[in-house]
Amino acid sequence: MPAANTNTKPLTLAQAGKLRGILEERGWTFETKEWSIFAAKKAGVNVVVYEKGPKVVVQGKGLAEFVEFILEPEVLGIAEMGYEEVTQAEMFSPHFGIDESGKGDFFGPLVIAGVYTDGAIAKELIAAGVQDSKAIGSDARIRSLAEVIRSTPGVAWEIVSMGPEKYNHLYGEAGNLNRLLAWGHSTVIEQLLKQRPQCPRALSDQFAHESVLQKALGEGGKRIQLDQRTKGESDVAVAAASILARERFIDWMSEASARLGITLPRGATVVKPIAKQIVAARGADFLPRVCKVHFKTYREVLGLPPLEKPVNKWFKRKS
Repeated sequence: MPAANTNTKPLTLAQAGKLRGILEERGWTFETKEWSIFAAKKAGVNVVVYEKGPKVVVQGKGLAEFVEFILEPEVLGIAEMGYEEVTQAEMFSPHFGIDESGKGDFFGPLVIAGVYTDGAIAKELIAAGVQDSKAIGSDARIRSLAEVIRSTPGVAWEIVSMGPEKYNHLYGEAGNLNRLLAWGHSTVIEQLLKQRPQCPRALSDQFAHESVLQKALGEGGKRIQLDQRTKGESDVAVAAASILARERFIDWMSEASARLGITLPRGATVVKPIAKQIVAARGADFLPRVCKVHFKTYREVLGLPPLEKPVNKWFKRKS
């Protein structure tokens, strides 16, 4: 089976300096890369130490050997590569991983996905290179890994996709994004429980107090253990969910762009020109069909005054 093609580890500045010294001593070639402290390559391995974190990202065919024999023992002082079932035992136990895509994008849907994994499934997904979708720059790679995930024996998956019109309606009822996310997460969990009723635990990235998610669960999901943690995508089930959610998001964006004859940009920072173009071509009433109206960009594009802070309303589950 192919090995995972990327390995990311947090570093201290001292560890970053130590790693650079080791690579210099061993004749690595250094290059300049944006947002990095340094980047180096040698014999099929690329190493980039990014300023944010800082963190080191290792890629290439020799990744496993580099991490196991240089990065972990000489820089980090740990031994994890090849020992994941011991050092990350929870990742190999049966659980659901939940993640979303699109919540920070002005255009497009909010997609929440969940994936069931156990020890055997986790090994298959890790070997296939499944990782956090944010670390994957290619849509083709997202789609390829999504197909691998769906075809892995024993896996179960579920997706809740809210197109902009549905999203805007539900956001109005929920009153804030955390409650809407909790509803989406809980819906995915309950649907997955119909496929894997004995699953004991669900893990997601940290987005709200556990009580918000617990309240959103119906009776069918009350018994499951809910775990949230920062950087939840380091768990392969959550990473797999992030890929399935991202695939659904980019597919919606591609299809909508084709229908409109305009490429809808991702993110929220360079969207105004396209939003104004859509308004000019189709009218202001059309814009909520492709965007999230609670973003301040929406009112700015239409020349409306900013809204006062909304009053939160309790969001009742849809049966």
